[in-house]
Parts: sequence; structure tokens; C-alpha cells
Amino acid sequence: MTSHATEHSHGHHGETEGHGSFKGYLTGFILSVILTSIPFWLVMADVLSSSTATAVAVMLLAVVQIVVHMIYFLHMNSKAEGGWSMLALIFTIVIVAITISGSLWVMYHLNTNMMPAMTEGMMKTMP
Repeated sequence: MTSHATEHSHGHHGETEGHGSFKGYLTGFILSVILTSIPFWLVMADVLSSSTATAVAVMLLAVVQIVVHMIYFLHMNSKAEGGWSMLALIFTIVIVAITISGSLWVMYHLNTNMMPAMTEGMMKTMP
């Protein structure tokens, strides 16, 4: 048997590399359910005293859930595809951060500079 035939009968080199196992998918699913239930409980039971603390907790848990999905379902790590998937992820995060921070900066300055003399009383009387 040639090495090509052996390779074909046993599958391609690294065929399981990057693919998840049942245990991996089950772990990801359980973590996802937990990371969805906790924010739901925080909001519905009004656990934290301030809405700002609740919002921060929900956002932090959302970031953790994104990481869980990337690891367990998208199989992203520094070894996958020679590191290119991780480089693409870092590039995407940088672009999203620039877009969001730039948008917030522009909206804040537009709000501040477009109507500096408007007061709350004047806005209530507007048609």
C-alpha cells in the first residue's frame, strides 16, 4: 500500500484537528446555557442594586460567552489554520473597536455641538 492509499483509507492528515468532539460540544452547550441563565436571573430578579452594575455584569458575561462560542463551537485557537484564524479575529476586534469608539465619539460631539443653547424646558415646548 502506498502512503497515498494509506492516507486515503485512514483519512487525511489532521482530519480531526480543529473538529470538536461530543464532549467538547456538550461542554460548550452547558457553559452557554449557564452564561445565558445568569444574566437572565440578574435582570429578572433585580439582584444588583444599580442598573449600571447589572448592565456591566451582563456585558461581561456576554464577552465570556463569545469566547466560549469561539473556542467550543468555532474551534478557534492559535494553532487552527496556522494561526490565521486568530490573526483574523484580532483584526476584526481592532476594526470593531475603532468603529464603535469613533461612532460614540462623533455622536457625543454632534449632540454637544449641534444644540448647545437648548435646555430641557425649551425642548418640551418644541412641536
